[in-house]
Amino acid sequence: MKRNSLSSFSISFWLLFTAVMLQAVESAKGKYAHMLFNELFEDYSNALRPVEDTDKVLNVTLQITLSQIKDMDERNQILSAYLWIRQSWYDAYLKWDKDKYDGLDSIRIPSNLVWRPDIVLYNKADDDFSEPVNTNVVLRYDGKITWDAPAITKSSCVVDVSYFPFDSQQCNLTFGSWTYNGNQVDIINSLDSGDLSDFIEDVEWEIHGMPAVKNVITYGCCSEPYPDVTFTLILKRKSSFYIFNLLLPCILISFLAPLGFYLPADSGEKVSLGVTVLLALTVFQLMVAEIMPPSENVPLIGKYYIATMTMITASTALTIIIMNLHHCGSEAKPVPQWARVVILDYMSKIFFVYDVGENCTSPKRKKEEECKLEGDVGCQRRHKEVRSHLSNRNDDCDLKEKLNGNLNKSYGVHSEKVREAVNCCSCYKMLIKNIEYIANCVRDHKANRAKGIEWKKVAKVMDRFFMWVFFIMVFFMSVLIIGKAA
Repeated sequence: MKRNSLSSFSISFWLLFTAVMLQAVESAKGKYAHMLFNELFEDYSNALRPVEDTDKVLNVTLQITLSQIKDMDERNQILSAYLWIRQSWYDAYLKWDKDKYDGLDSIRIPSNLVWRPDIVLYNKADDDFSEPVNTNVVLRYDGKITWDAPAITKSSCVVDVSYFPFDSQQCNLTFGSWTYNGNQVDIINSLDSGDLSDFIEDVEWEIHGMPAVKNVITYGCCSEPYPDVTFTLILKRKSSFYIFNLLLPCILISFLAPLGFYLPADSGEKVSLGVTVLLALTVFQLMVAEIMPPSENVPLIGKYYIATMTMITASTALTIIIMNLHHCGSEAKPVPQWARVVILDYMSKIFFVYDVGENCTSPKRKKEEECKLEGDVGCQRRHKEVRSHLSNRNDDCDLKEKLNGNLNKSYGVHSEKVREAVNCCSCYKMLIKNIEYIANCVRDHKANRAKGIEWKKVAKVMDRFFMWVFFIMVFFMSVLIIGKAA
């Protein structure tokens, strides 16, 4: 028991002693830090470039870390990004001997107390021209100053939307000194590219790199060189959102347009369907126009919308023409011979267009064609038989008149019987005329009806022809635009 109590007492004593010593060390370091700060900034000025020789170049090392893409405004061509900007340089007037200050090798002080390079973003597109964030700088004993400052930048970015929504963009971030030329302040790349290790994934864009390139430019106003560092942010758009919300509905609506040719002409909805599809595509076109900048480069999806709307306009116009053919009545001209051969004989077989009540398996069509071919011949044959029969009856009447006349002369038959025979023959003649008139009317009606049926069949064949043509066009257009994504 005594040994355990002694060991616990010794442990607690050493812990207390260590805490006291650490506090004393911190107090000592704080004392030396205050002493160092007062000595360093006693005669220091942050207004002048901190070099002992004014002809000597001050090198500033620049490093950019991309943390997040906040917004990509394609319409205004502005990229908003959250950056961490690290700048480091050597100040010739802020050095000390760390052994003199109890091994103190670095201190952290407000950045406005030291000289800072006026490195700015050249292609800045923000209305706010405020100063950088006044964060602390790390000052080392050898005079090296490291300044880490966060910044939300808005830079101009030339946006090419030719392949939207399958496009890639390259946005430049150009940093350089605003007043110092290359003979006074030189900018050096810390890395060959921007740091993307702490990047937060964006829902719309993929980062494919951020290479850095140093440029030395001589402007027309001055003969001195002006160096800058340009970070090129390579972005690839994630197109899933636009495929499901803009492209896929357009493709589905486009496939409805050729089905307008399949609607029966008597339904009265053929033109209405085309106009409705056209209005729906117009709404999607306006949505794309609100996103894209008003440039000469029409986006890929916009070209698809325009081509589809043109196709639907053409299909609606063709539907109106075909409906006029369908409603050709008895007053219309007969179907031309070339149309009868090309459309009714060949195209109707290719596109499986049959008359009402027919199908592709029943032999009814052949029988009806034979009846159509033999119909007129049969009608004429029956008409001839009726006329021959009635003419025979007339001959009988003439014969009876002659016989009655001879009988009247020879045997003196009464005149009343003769009148009955004459009246009977005149009734047969009137009957013949009425039958001929009815037959002519029926023949004319069948001819006019056959003419209207032929025009309806021509319209139906043309409907099927244009339906397949427009289906093929929509299919290839959709494959073409999807192929651009690959």
